[in-house]
Amino acid sequence: MTWTTWASLVAICCLGAMSPGPSLAVVLKQTVNNGRGHGLATSWCHALGVGLWAVATIAGLTAVVAQSPTLFTAITWCGAGYLAWLGIQALRAGPAGALDVGEAPEVSVWRAGWEGALISFLNPKLAIFFIALFSQFLIKDGSMADHGIMVGTVTIVDGLWYTFVAVVLSHGRILGALQRRSQLVNRITGAVLMLLALRVVTL
Repeated sequence: MTWTTWASLVAICCLGAMSPGPSLAVVLKQTVNNGRGHGLATSWCHALGVGLWAVATIAGLTAVVAQSPTLFTAITWCGAGYLAWLGIQALRAGPAGALDVGEAPEVSVWRAGWEGALISFLNPKLAIFFIALFSQFLIKDGSMADHGIMVGTVTIVDGLWYTFVAVVLSHGRILGALQRRSQLVNRITGAVLMLLALRVVTL
């Protein structure tokens, strides 16, 4: 895997992790209601769940490459179409509303971690996203090291982003500023997704 390819993967993983959604809400809820330690446990257990989805996705795509390169090409083009659709949706999205962190009873750190893992384990959209994403980066002669880098990248980026959320963004003023700029985040995310989809067409 070249440095350019890896940098592209890091960029799209960062934007994917930063998109407001249920994962962000869960990390904030645990941090605000139960403390930073709970937020960190939620963050890294969520990242492990994301890593498991990545492993499963790469294993499936690798098997397709070995059995039918034509089918893999079709999956790649479908994945590009899905990324383009996500990009259009992000570009059209308006400002996100305030995230509802809610009030929650105090729980153990283990329970907070389990909640973080479940929010990723039970999200089938992650599988679809990874199929679309990894089909753009997976090559026929890719090594185990390349696959390990891909899995490690998505796991670490996810964990570091939500660690950042738990440590810094949980403060009300900073969180409010992020929410006010959510439309800008959506537009940047949409543009990157569209460019990634275009990459398939131009190669």
